[in-house]
Amino acid sequence: KILFRELLINVTSFFRDPEAFEALKKEVLPEMIKQKGEYEPFRVWVPGCATGEEAYSLAIIIREVLDDLGKDCKVQIYSTDIADDVIAIARQGLYPPNIVVDVSAERLKKFFIREEGGFRVKKDIREMVIFAIQNIIKDSPFTKLDLLSCRNLLIYLDGPLQTRLIPVFHYALKPGGFLFLSPSESIGDNPDLFRPVSRKWKIYEASGNSMGARVRMETPFPIREASQIQPIAEKPLQTEISLAELTKRALLQAYAPPSVVTDEAGNLLYIHGDTGKFLRPAPGQITSSVIEMAREGLQLDLRTAIITARTQKISVSYKNLQVRTNGGFEMVDLEVRPISLPDSVHGGLFISFLISESEDLQEGSGKNRKIWRREEKPGRVEELRQELHYTKENLQATVEKMQAANEELKSTNEELQSTNEELQSTNEELETSREELQSVNEEMMTVNAELQSKIEQLAGIQNDMKNLLSSTGIGTIFLDIDLTIRRFTPEATTIYNLVASDISRPLSDLKSTIINDDLIDEARVVLSSLIPQEKEVCTSDNRWFLVRILPYRTLDNVIDGVVLTYIDISTRKAAEAEVIQTREYADSIVNTVREPLLVLDQNLSVISANRSFYQVFQVSPEESTGMNLIELNERQWDISSLLNLLHKVISEGTSFEDTPITIKFKAAGTKAFILNARLLQRMSTEPDLILLAMEEKTGKDMVE
Repeated sequence: KILFRELLINVTSFFRDPEAFEALKKEVLPEMIKQKGEYEPFRVWVPGCATGEEAYSLAIIIREVLDDLGKDCKVQIYSTDIADDVIAIARQGLYPPNIVVDVSAERLKKFFIREEGGFRVKKDIREMVIFAIQNIIKDSPFTKLDLLSCRNLLIYLDGPLQTRLIPVFHYALKPGGFLFLSPSESIGDNPDLFRPVSRKWKIYEASGNSMGARVRMETPFPIREASQIQPIAEKPLQTEISLAELTKRALLQAYAPPSVVTDEAGNLLYIHGDTGKFLRPAPGQITSSVIEMAREGLQLDLRTAIITARTQKISVSYKNLQVRTNGGFEMVDLEVRPISLPDSVHGGLFISFLISESEDLQEGSGKNRKIWRREEKPGRVEELRQELHYTKENLQATVEKMQAANEELKSTNEELQSTNEELQSTNEELETSREELQSVNEEMMTVNAELQSKIEQLAGIQNDMKNLLSSTGIGTIFLDIDLTIRRFTPEATTIYNLVASDISRPLSDLKSTIINDDLIDEARVVLSSLIPQEKEVCTSDNRWFLVRILPYRTLDNVIDGVVLTYIDISTRKAAEAEVIQTREYADSIVNTVREPLLVLDQNLSVISANRSFYQVFQVSPEESTGMNLIELNERQWDISSLLNLLHKVISEGTSFEDTPITIKFKAAGTKAFILNARLLQRMSTEPDLILLAMEEKTGKDMVE
């Protein structure tokens, strides 16, 4: 089997000889397709298809013609080959990337799908082609074809096979169908079967002469004209011939009667002796049937003898048959014997003719033969003659009808064989489709399992999101582009009286507990500007919320609504109020102290001061807050000893007490102070502060 595959030549490509396919597309296909009815299929046969490129090329140009004509008819392309492995490749329709050399970019885009490793023919084109295994030499052909494409196959066959196949192709085609060959092939000596349409590209139209093709196809032996039927010439004698052989030949020549050898159907194969007295060329179309060539009086008995010898395999003989010859009748003995033929599955027949030596025969003048002359009796003889003539005519009509019926039955049988092969091919295609559907079903099961897994993952994510939103304690409302409710968290029900049935309702239809609620207008602003907003709102039950309004973005970064979040800040607001109250309380205490107090940061900038400081040093809060101590009161505090002490307090965390200092004032003159400083350490991450207290000295303390 491997050797057989190696001997096969599977060289093919898409649109081999592109000009030939273009000629077929423009000159042949449009007119053929126009003549097709709505339900009449367009039938094509591609024998020797190899891996299917030629069949798919025809399918593509037929589809293009159908599209150009705006017509839709069923297309059946039967693509056959003797090798099952190449048929399997052709059915898949997957070809390597190098087909871009033969197929245009437009056709690749329209009729192929790019896959890993090559290009696959689209399904609508693959469905036009039916692939099957067939031996073109032995198996019956497809019939009633509109187009038969056999390109670069005949060149690999010898002359006799080519001569045998051309009539088969003619028989397979409808009258007016087309044969498409390669430029290196031709129809040979069959001009009566095909008419050339394009001699350059070897496109031929089948003629209506189907009888010749049928005879050539059905008869396994070469056909000879009647004038050519001669005894087979003896080969030249060899120099040494045995005495037995010479004796046999002499006896045959002297005593063997005229005889013929036929096949089982009665077609002549060999003639011995002069059979002119018994056989003559039949009028009308040339035939090799010995029954048609039999003379009057011999035909009926000869037909009966042939049928009996063929069916029962016995010898049949008839004596004293009246056979019409020139000028009268002769009595003839007929014998038919079944024989075996060499190189033939079926047997043959040996038919011999012998003139009878009856005593009732009268001598003929001048010749060594006896001719029986009937006495002419008017009346009864003429009546019998007319009756015999009428019977012969009826029998001849019956025989012709039987022959016609036999031809029709043969043709029907061949069509049934072709139909059976088509059904087998269709069955194989259905089997392939079933396997493809099974593969698709397995893929769908795999995809379904993946989708089920993703659904489970999505359900898990939804559960996680639900628990996340619930655990944050933040009320959230999701609105669509029309500000209708998509989803909300349970905490949002403390602001809006939301229930599950409120989904898909506009948020504006619901009343909230927020005082001066204008969130719907702000949500519209966010939708138009895409800028997030936030604000603090208070509810009627004195609860505070931080509201944030953000655009709702999908994974594709598409704005599809807004998100409103409500963070409860009531505790923070209460703490802030408490801090403010505590600060005001502390400020009141500080302001009641009579000594000046000053709070500095690590850079010695003034953070705050009490009322006594502003009065003693005659500055306002605006003039002092934020100013560096050195720059305060026109640099009156620019005292190096004081600055060193303050820096030491900051760096070492120490303090100093009862440190005297003298400051000169322009208006009040020189004043002496006792300074006390302490580091104020804070619990937070903010930097520490310095509290500087000063007590003014008077009288004796100042003199000292």
